[in-house]
Amino acid sequence: MRESTSNRDNQDRASVGLLGYGACALAGTLWGTGFFWGRLALNEMGVEPMVLYRFLFAALGMLPVALRNRIRLTARQRRTLLLAAAFGIPIQFLLQFHGLARTTVSHASLMVGTMPVLLAAAATAFAGERLDGFGWLALFLSTAGVALVALGGSHATTGRETPTLAGDLLVLASLITALVWVLLSKKLMETVSPKVVSSYTILTGTAMLAAIVLGPPMLALLTHRHADALPVEHVSLTAWTALAIGGLFCTAATTLLWNWGIHHVPASRAGVFLNIEPALGSILGVELLGERLGPYAWAGGALIIGAAVAMTVRGREPEPAVILE
Repeated sequence: MRESTSNRDNQDRASVGLLGYGACALAGTLWGTGFFWGRLALNEMGVEPMVLYRFLFAALGMLPVALRNRIRLTARQRRTLLLAAAFGIPIQFLLQFHGLARTTVSHASLMVGTMPVLLAAAATAFAGERLDGFGWLALFLSTAGVALVALGGSHATTGRETPTLAGDLLVLASLITALVWVLLSKKLMETVSPKVVSSYTILTGTAMLAAIVLGPPMLALLTHRHADALPVEHVSLTAWTALAIGGLFCTAATTLLWNWGIHHVPASRAGVFLNIEPALGSILGVELLGERLGPYAWAGGALIIGAAVAMTVRGREPEPAVILE
């Protein structure tokens, strides 16, 4: 009887583990389409309204989660949450999509491939973890890959968009900002559940984003100055669909999937699914948007993804509990 119960428990753990890997894989796949949907919306509006609309959809999806997991935060937890929300949403995503507006989906996606290696470096600098010789080699190769992708911007052209150094560097800057977000969220998750951190951060960050985007037009109305209204009437169904998918699936759903999955499988194994994002994003840019990667970008992308895979498979990276909420 005991042996039968033990076998059943092992089977249940194995099933949960498979579901955990599946959740992480699905999250990585959805993240990989984020820049593609963002580009479709950017064709019809500026960065600020596009990011605001996307996060309004994300907040709509997260509201039921927040209402079902209401708790009272301490003063310290509230301060940490406010900082995490500020870095994680308005600062990170405005930088990221201003970068996308100046580069291509393929280049932006390849830049995101540096995240696992950047996380390892951040853990070494701020979390007391040690990076061995192999880790430093992976960091060097990833950095070299970024340089090659950025250099490739002057050698590649596309049907409608041309990658630029400024755009690539803005995307990279958004990833560095995301590291601050990860560290703050990770600190908060020591005492608060992942569902609460994820939902409260998105709702709070969306409110901050709304203040940034809507503040100037409202101030202009009060001072009787001209200000451009947010695009609504002339936005196509394609753009609204892209915004809804980006918010509900590429932001809200991925947060819940990733945070659930990472609590049921080792982070050292789950981290490899982060590399679906740069690979899939580049493929979508090339196949569906008619972009072309130059030889430098191909070589750089291979270095970035290869270094990230090596880091995650070896299991030496920090736990990426909340990478992209």
